[in-house]
Amino acid sequence: MNRFENKTALVTGGGSGIGRSICLRLASEGAHVFVFDLNPDSAESTAHDIREAGGNATAYACDVADHSGVEGIVRGILATSDIDVLVNNAGIAHVGNLENTSEADLDRLLSVNVKGVYNMLAAVVPAMKNRRSGAILNMASVASSVGIADRFAYSTTKGAVLTMTYSVAKDYVDYGIRCNCVAPGRVHTPFVDKYLEENYPDNRDEMFDKLSKTQPIGRMGTPDEIAALVAYLCSDEAAFVTGSNFPIDGGFVTLNN
Repeated sequence: MNRFENKTALVTGGGSGIGRSICLRLASEGAHVFVFDLNPDSAESTAHDIREAGGNATAYACDVADHSGVEGIVRGILATSDIDVLVNNAGIAHVGNLENTSEADLDRLLSVNVKGVYNMLAAVVPAMKNRRSGAILNMASVASSVGIADRFAYSTTKGAVLTMTYSVAKDYVDYGIRCNCVAPGRVHTPFVDKYLEENYPDNRDEMFDKLSKTQPIGRMGTPDEIAALVAYLCSDEAAFVTGSNFPIDGGFVTLNN
């Protein structure tokens, strides 16, 4: 498929995990991908692999929580290129309930997961509005809509991502801008492996199996599976889809009741 031929896509958090898979998938379908990541080496690694495969990509070191930094980088891109697709994937996690979530913890997650999405939207949406065209995909979570133990700060921020999606979709539907989000369950990424190594070094495999089985389908998702859904929602095939939240969770939300 070449659903993104002659189109550009900006993906935050594109240096690893789900974001990397999204970058690779969009590039494989013809997009020139702008890879944003806090880690410049990770961003360049993704962009390098895309170019090695015959695609087009440009890496940018970017802290999405830095409003002026985001604005400057995006302004530079827009000086020479349109941005057809924006994928707000960058995010960070925290484990803890209300009582063991410090103010600093909450501020840290709000700055990336909420303000980071706002910063990207604020930088990109006006240009899409002027062109009367654009597709935006925000990375929400099953934690946006159901209660999950010990995820107070994370759930707070991902709930905000969900409602920001609805707001942008409503406000800009008349300008040809579509805005949707996907809500993954547990996905097997390097973050999961690191979490298990740090917290369960003696029974890593047992905990991995336990976490996998919290999805009724019996396993974690893969980054490539998330990327496939993102690619559809950002493509013209989804031209009739906006203001929607798509769970991709192995039945976690609907079958765990």
